[in-house]
Formats: sequence, structure tokens, C-alpha cells
Amino acid sequence: MSKIPPNIIDEIMQTSRIEEVIGDFVNLKKKGANYMGLSPFTNEKTPSFSVSPAKQIFKCFSTGKGGTVVTFLMEKEHFSYPEALRWLANRYNIAVPEEREPTAEELAQQTEKDSLFIINEFAKNHFADNLWNHEEGKAVGLSYFHERGFRNDIIEKFQLGFSINVSDDLTQNALKKGYKLEFLEKVGLTKTKDDRHFDFFRGRVMFPIHSISGRVLGFGGRTLFTDKKVAKYFNSPESPVYNKSEILYGLFLAKNQIIKQDECFLCEGYTDVISMYQAGIENVVSSSGTSLTKEQVRLVKRYTQNLTILYDGDAAGIKASFRGIDLILEEGMNVKVVLFPDGEDPDSFSKKNSSSELEAYIKSHRQDFITFKSDILLGEGQNDPLKRAELVKEIVHSVGLIPDNITREIYVRQVAQQFDLSEQLINNELAKVRKAVIAKDLQEPEFRQLPNDVNATFQPTAPPTVPEIITEDEILFHREKDLIRVLLKFGAKELSIPTEDGKDSQNISVMEFVHQQLDGDEMNFEHPLFNRIYTLMSVGLAEDTFYESTYFLRMEDQEIVAFVSDIESEVVQISHNWLAKHNIMTKTELEGLHENVIQAVYHFKHFHVDRKLERLRKELTAENTSEENLLLLLAEINVLEQVKCALSGKIGRVILR
Repeated sequence: MSKIPPNIIDEIMQTSRIEEVIGDFVNLKKKGANYMGLSPFTNEKTPSFSVSPAKQIFKCFSTGKGGTVVTFLMEKEHFSYPEALRWLANRYNIAVPEEREPTAEELAQQTEKDSLFIINEFAKNHFADNLWNHEEGKAVGLSYFHERGFRNDIIEKFQLGFSINVSDDLTQNALKKGYKLEFLEKVGLTKTKDDRHFDFFRGRVMFPIHSISGRVLGFGGRTLFTDKKVAKYFNSPESPVYNKSEILYGLFLAKNQIIKQDECFLCEGYTDVISMYQAGIENVVSSSGTSLTKEQVRLVKRYTQNLTILYDGDAAGIKASFRGIDLILEEGMNVKVVLFPDGEDPDSFSKKNSSSELEAYIKSHRQDFITFKSDILLGEGQNDPLKRAELVKEIVHSVGLIPDNITREIYVRQVAQQFDLSEQLINNELAKVRKAVIAKDLQEPEFRQLPNDVNATFQPTAPPTVPEIITEDEILFHREKDLIRVLLKFGAKELSIPTEDGKDSQNISVMEFVHQQLDGDEMNFEHPLFNRIYTLMSVGLAEDTFYESTYFLRMEDQEIVAFVSDIESEVVQISHNWLAKHNIMTKTELEGLHENVIQAVYHFKHFHVDRKLERLRKELTAENTSEENLLLLLAEINVLEQVKCALSGKIGRVILR
């Protein structure tokens, strides 16, 4: 089924009348500005199903479901998103054109980045057509994939293809279509030497590499020749649309299952991902044979805190991959490791075993990083005291990278037990690591020495004896809800923000401003629902797309849909009496957007800093805390107190314009 152009989607959404469509399924009765009826999703006697023609949304208060007319059809009729749109287009006599390739003239009008995406899409389709319809593609490429055990539906899902072994097949076809040679070269599909143009991937099976939203960024190509002088894999070079350090192969297909399973499996190669996916484990991605980067770890972190690395049984680079584990720990994620038997990798093992056997193996062989690292390194010198000492230092260094204090404490106990050492000794070594980590984070090469009387330096203030009306979690909910609400309603609106020197100003969207503020301070939303929404917004921002309420109202995540529907259903009216009776001008929320955004961001930051300070103060007054840890805690508290003070000042000095 071809894609529906964005302008046609807009026409469908604007033409469709939600009360008419839902009226075919639910007996609706007018009630004020809205319509009410019995929920079509549950058995109820009192109508709780509301339809708003003005906002073009529905809300089912019995089930919490809500959204647009498209969402309703997806829920009620189990349509896919395109099917629901086409159903509506047919009802309202809107012509949906079939997708076609742009002409050379149309392509010339596109921006360079758009042109590169279009060329990659053309190449993907060309390679796929070769695989299924070209004689060489079927005999060589398709046969190879079948020999690897890949089913046809999996080959199609991953959009695999074949570049025939002709020097300029793709290049000539692209040029005939009007695509520019410079763009073909820029994305690495064509190489030029002495005025001769040739295909970079000729004679290779092709693995398209997708963005999170499914756009083709580049390709991996595997040769089927046995010549050792020929590189086994070629990957697209870096380009304006492809940065390999920020991409994970398979994430486009895996992201929903990663969220659902709350875990991501990381393996090495393309075929590892495809075989695992075919075996039923769909929450799997690959670093495409490159060393894991911080950007890739943060990409996974948008969807889950739990990352399990799947290592080949005979992988020569396991030791080098320890750096990847440290990156995961440094981001505060939970990391596990699975080592396959000698001679096996995720690809081969998943083909030799059933889905249930594969899942059982992963479950039973999952190790924490300490056990894994110890097993690997101790295997070389189990009885060598010096090697054991170096191993302990390596592991403590990794533990020291973990930002969460409680998690570090648990690992300290595990290291002490495993190596039969005192916790105090491990903590002493850990303090050195933490001091270096904090100094690096705060860009302060040295900390002052721990004072003789720690308690004289810091005496926690007793909380006021005021009856507790609202819990900390409730405050967290409202602070985070307020900022998410602002992003949903005004994320694409522009703000005028002063530059650092204060001499000028820059125009920036609300979403970009909030993202810069939170990302710069490594802050995130703690409430799971708000974290999911903000993650999707951040993904959209990376794709130069601003996701507003209407986007979230079309999602399958009904918790998100219900929350956004509630936000859209909120009615905030300002009484005209303020002007008529009191001669006081009132401002709409949009008119006061700058102040509202600043307030929401700084209140959010202030609360999270204060929350962290309270945790650190409790640690500071805890028993059996070493002097080294007290030093580090005081340093962190000192910095956070300065940050809190600065935020308090900014909150108090917001000027209403």
C-alpha cells in the first residue's frame, strides 16, 4: 500500500466530521456543545462517551480511550493507520493518489537533505526490485538470504535487496530518472574516478539502514565473493543524513517492542538482528559492527533503562567491548550480558534452536557485568594476585561510573563478596574513582580536603512542623505535567531568547528551548507517562519534526491518547469582567507564553535539583559513611546548592511583559 501524501492526510482530517463517523457506531445525543453516548468499548448503562465536534476528538471516560476520528476507527474497527485514512477518504470522496517517484524538476526544488532521502529511497526500491525480479538478483541475492534461513516476509520487512554485479547499474538508472550525480556521490551510492562513475555496492546483498521514523539513511552491503582482498562489508559513508555513531540498525522495527518489553537486546551485525527478529525476539538492535557510542546508548535510553548485550561465543573483541559496558553504566542504565557458546552468535544460535529455547538460553545465561568481566579476565590469571588486584580496580572503576548511589552500594557489596575483600577497602578505592568522575563532570580538577568536623560544615535544617497536604510524588506529577502540557500545546511556537552575551536574541521553538535546557543539565522526566511522551517529542526533534497534540492523539498507546485528550479537553476561560468591571487587561496563555515556558522549565529544574539534594543530605547523615564519600557528597551538595540558588533567583525575577 502506497503512502498517503501529507497534504491529502490534512484534507482528510479537516473534511472528516467526527460526530458523523462515530454516529455510525454510537447513538449520539446532543448535550451542549458536545455529543454523548454509551461507550462502544465497554458495557455501560450511563453514557460516558463524549464527542467534541469543535476539537474533533472523542473521550471515553469508562475506558480512558480518546483521540481523533482516525484513532476511533483504529480502536473500533482494528484498522491500520493508512486503512483508517483511506476509509475516511472513501467516505468523503477524497481522491488519494498513488505514490509516484518525483520528476527531475520536482526533485530540483527539494532541499539537499530531502533530495538525499529521496535518492536513498530510490536506491532501496531499486535494490529490492533487483532481488525479487532480476535474474542475477534471484539467483544470487535471494538464494543467499534463503540459505541464511530468512523467510520472504522477513526479507520484505527489513527491505533487503541486491546490487547486481554491473559497474554502474544503479548510477545509470538514477541518472535516467533525473537524480543528480552529486547527490548520488554524497550518500555514497556512486563513486567517481577519472570521469568514470561506478556503483559503490555492486555485487552485494543490501541492508537498508533506517532512521527511527523509517526513512532510509544509508546502506550496509555484504559481498558474496570469497576473495579475501575484498572487504566483507561496506557501509555508506557519513553524509548529511547518515551519522553512524548515532544510529542503531533495526531500531525502527524494534522500538515498540523495546517499550513493551522494557528491555533492549544489542548484538553486533545485521543478520544477528534479522535472525533474532525472525525467531520472535523483536526488541533487538545492532551497532552495525562498530564500537558502541554514547549517542547510541542514549538512543536506547529513550525507550528503556534495560540493555542486554549479546556477545558471540568466540568474539575476539570482547575485551574491547568493556568500554561499551562502561558507557551504558555511565548513563545510569541497567546492563546485562549474554555470552553464546563457542562458535555461535545470535544469528547461528537462533537458527539451530527454537524460539522458546533461544529465550530460555538468554534468560538462564544473563549475567551482570561484574560476573561477566570477572569470568573473562580471571580466566587468564586466576591465581595471579597482581592480575586479581588489577581486575578489582577495573571493576571498581566501572562501578564508580554509575550515577545512582544505591546501585553503586549494591555493586560494592557484590564485589567485596566475590573477591573476599572488605567493603571498606572497596569503598576507599571507589572514592578515588568518584572524585575523578565528579571532577570531570563539574570541570573542577581539585576538591578541597574534607574538614575535620563534617557535621559542623553541614547541619540539616529540621523540616517545619506544617501538616503535610501534598506528597512529593504529587508535586513531581504536577511539575512534570505542567511542562509536558506546555510542550503539547505550544511546542512548535517560537520564543525570542537572549544570547549568552545578552546583546542580541535568537528565535527558537519552545520544544528546542526545553530540550536544550533539560539535555544540557542531563535531566529527564521521572513519571513514566511523561517520559514516554517527552521521548517521542525528542525523537521528533531529531528528525526536524514537532509533534503536537494531534500526533499523539493518533497513537496506539492509549495511556498517552487519554492524557492528551484530557489536556485538549481542558477549558481555561478568563472572565471578561476583569476588563469590563475592573479595567484590568488579562492575557491569554499564548500571549504570556514566554513567561509560562520559563516558569515551567525553572520550576521543573528547581524541583528535581531539590529532590536530588534531599537524597544527598540523607546519605551525608547516614552511618558508616567513609570520609572519602563524605568529601564527594559535600562537593555534589555544594554545586547543587549553587544551582538551586541560581534557579530560585531566576524564578523570582521572571518579568511579565
